Amino acid sequence: MAILGIDEVGRGPLAGPLVVGAVILPEEKPEWVDELKDSKKLTAKKREALNEVILQAASATGLGWASPAELDEVGISGALKLATRRAVEMVQEFRVPFSQIIIDGKVNFLKDTALGKHVSVMPKADDLVKEVSAASIIAKVARDRYMYEIAEKYPEYGFEKHVGYGTAAHRAAIVKHGICPEHRRSFEPIKSMVGFGTKQGVVKNTTKIGKKAEERVAEYLTNGGHKIVARNFKTYFYEIDIVSVKNDEVYFTEVKYRRSDLAGGGMAAVDQKKLAKMRFAAECYMKYHIRKMANYNPLLAVADVSGDNFEIRDWFAIR
Repeated sequence: MAILGIDEVGRGPLAGPLVVGAVILPEEKPEWVDELKDSKKLTAKKREALNEVILQAASATGLGWASPAELDEVGISGALKLATRRAVEMVQEFRVPFSQIIIDGKVNFLKDTALGKHVSVMPKADDLVKEVSAASIIAKVARDRYMYEIAEKYPEYGFEKHVGYGTAAHRAAIVKHGICPEHRRSFEPIKSMVGFGTKQGVVKNTTKIGKKAEERVAEYLTNGGHKIVARNFKTYFYEIDIVSVKNDEVYFTEVKYRRSDLAGGGMAAVDQKKLAKMRFAAECYMKYHIRKMANYNPLLAVADVSGDNFEIRDWFAIR
């Protein structure tokens, strides 16, 4: 009886889906089967060529996908289970019998299903078992093609070059442009950038003096007709003290406290480098809360607080 080989691609990237391949090869192995190996050990051109052969000549093939949103919702382990079961369901539609399932790695993602008892897990199976090699190839090609397609939609990230992995160029693009819907918000450093899994990005280690100054500014804004929607929204690189909305605008306020007026005003401490970080944090917030913030115009703002009485000397938007 035949073997059903299973392997995944896309466990570690910061963006894009997780894809699981599943393949049953013909019992009488044709010559091209000897060319199969771990997809990472093949050139892109060779993977593409073998992918076409596998899809046309294999007894059965299946691809299971888990989206970035699903990865964020159920975690990597849950997404692997989901994608694996979707891939197997596709294979079963071919109605090709098999006696054994081999999954690359150490985890049986079909446990607690009717097929779980037929599974063997094997580290490095993608280079040792031809069916698993084939699964790794079709999963890799399918995912790469998807990333090439979304690169046209989001050209600023260079997905066609790194296919979502956390290269230096990709991380630099995230710093410059923020994130897009294809990014995995639960993965670091994006998790810290957008405050994923925390309540509005709340940070608990705010200093007592800083917290008091922020409370004073929040009160000032509320009295001025603002609605406070977030406090201490933290990204990987920066923290926005207060996020408030008024009319059709959302304000990202940096609170600057000086014990003495001689120390200079709040704007004196906000240079171009800090403004760039504020702008990036604001973009992260807008994209993470895209549905709620879609109709608001974002503005950066600075609150200048000084003295033992925490007097608000000025609050102004930077236009």
